[in-house]
This record gives sequence, C-alpha cells and structure tokens, in this order.
Amino acid sequence: MTTEPDDRGDARVTARPGLRDVAKLAGVSHQTVSRVFKDHPRVSTETRAKVLAAAAQLDFRPNAFARALATGRSRTLGVVSFDATQFGPASMISEIERCAREADYFTSVIALQSASERSIAEAAERLRGQGVDGLIVIPGHAPLTQTIKHLPRDLPVVVMESETIVPAVGVDQYTGPKAATRYLLDLGHRTVHHLPGPMSWLEARERHRGWRDALTDAGAPVPPTIPGDWSAGSGYERGLALAADPEVTAVFAANDQNALGLLRALHEAGRRVPEDVSVIGFDDIPEAAYFIPPLTTIRQDFAAVGRSSVNLLLEQIESGRRSESKIIISTELVSRNSAGRAPA
Repeated sequence: MTTEPDDRGDARVTARPGLRDVAKLAGVSHQTVSRVFKDHPRVSTETRAKVLAAAAQLDFRPNAFARALATGRSRTLGVVSFDATQFGPASMISEIERCAREADYFTSVIALQSASERSIAEAAERLRGQGVDGLIVIPGHAPLTQTIKHLPRDLPVVVMESETIVPAVGVDQYTGPKAATRYLLDLGHRTVHHLPGPMSWLEARERHRGWRDALTDAGAPVPPTIPGDWSAGSGYERGLALAADPEVTAVFAANDQNALGLLRALHEAGRRVPEDVSVIGFDDIPEAAYFIPPLTTIRQDFAAVGRSSVNLLLEQIESGRRSESKIIISTELVSRNSAGRAPA
C-alpha cells in the first residue's frame, strides 16, 4: 500500500501495483508477467525486457510470500551458529549473508549460546518452520558425530569444520600450524611452545596436532601446554608463565587474540619480540598488522569459506540431492615482524 495526497491535500491510501497493472502497461498477459518473475525459460528476451521496464516504471516488487507459494521456495537460507561473537564464526556469517544476497537469497540466522546436538536440531526445526530452502551449520565445539542424523532429512544442509560429516566446508587447520612451527624451527629455535585454544573445539585440536607433529617430525622437544580459551586475556595469563621462562624463545599461539595477550606479557617481562622471543598467531584478524610488532600469522580465507558453503548449499537446492562433497580451504603464512632468528 502507498499514500498520496488527494484533491484536498489529505493523504489517501492507494493499492500497490500488481501483476495485472504490469501486464497492462507492458501489453502482455498477467500469466506472462508471472512467468518473467519466476524466471521461466520460455519467455523471449524482448518480452522479458518489456515486463521488467514496466515493473520498474510502476515500482512493482513481486510479493516474496506469493513467489514462495508459486515456486515452492522461500529464497531464504538458514544459518545456525555457536558463539557468533568469535572472529571466525562472525566472519563466516558476514560472508554467507553477502554471498546469499548476491544470489538473490535472504538469510535467517540463529546464534546459539551453547551448542549441542539437541540445540542445533531444535534451531534447524525452527528454521524449517520458517520455510528456509537450506541450512548452514557453524557448530563451534558441539559433538557432531551424530548431528547430521538429527537434522531434517528433506532439508539441504552444509556443516562447517566437520571431521566426519558431509556435506561440509572447512579450513585446513592442521597444515598451517605445522608450517608455522616448521618456520620457527628453521629460524634456529630449539623448540616451539604453544598456547592452545579450548580443546573441545575441532580447530584447537587440529592446530595443536599440527604443532606437535611438526616438532616430532623434526626430533625437537614437545613442551607441555597450559589449557586456555580463545581470548587475549587467556593468552596474557598463560603468557606470563612463558615470559618468565628464559628457555622459551618461540611460541605458536592458537589464534591472534592469544598472541596479542602473549605480546603484552612478554613486554611487561622485558622480553623483546622478536629479538628474545618469536611469536606466530593464527587467523590474520584485521588488527594483526597493527600489533606491536606487526604479527606473523596464519591467514584463514573466511571469504572463501562463506562463498563455498553458499555455493554448495545452492547446488543441493537446485539438484534436490544431498551432496557428498567436503571442501577444504588452504591457509597461508603471512610473514611480518614478530618472528625472527633464535637468539645467539
């Protein structure tokens, strides 16, 4: 509905233009207009152009609910995420929303405070009740072995960062940490200490495994680790112990926030980076290049993750078949100023 002034200057309500108004202006049937907005292939280019021009002139917008009834699709993608305040999940959601818009889809996001098979299944049912065409799950640390069995079988789905479930999209969480550790060993460090993330997360476990395997392969000592979370505060608290140990000359932190806290702990202890201690993080958050010193880190391509998840989901929506694909996105070592040769 719209409002416009009448002869007395008072506002009056007028009906929004409909299919028949567009058809009359374009000189075609209302069935033809309907076919144009359903992207029917049997409409000529000339006719399509006339209809779209008429629609633009009338400021006509097809009703999304009516279009969903006509096509059987809502053009909405559901997203279930745990802890969307973390940099990784937040970045993936942002990219998913952008890619969905480019494909003319809406997104409906449910951010869970705690992740479990039950909470994910309940969120999936809520989104299916909204009529979403497909679902992307960013589970965080949820135990996922059986999660796929609890998701609606008739709903296309993509699971992020899954060890065993398909269809899935994830980042190679193992090779990057292994490369970072090898990089520090090649700089002459006898060993590399590690600030792990919460080991209930798949990402933290894989980064820990990559670090440990690099040391084992090189015959280097594997230092004990102190449990922690993803925060800068956790990096700082555990970093105080590392900063007090003169044997520590190189540290791989599970993420850039941990690395930031570690840098402060080292600074307060009077240990220079990288002259006394080298530090490498993981993620390459936007602020990493502005740490003091600028942080050497492992970059995750969250744009590629979001884009791949949307594309994989849309392929399933179009085909009507659940995919067996598992897409793994590579990481990249970004060399800045926080890692250097071992002190003499």
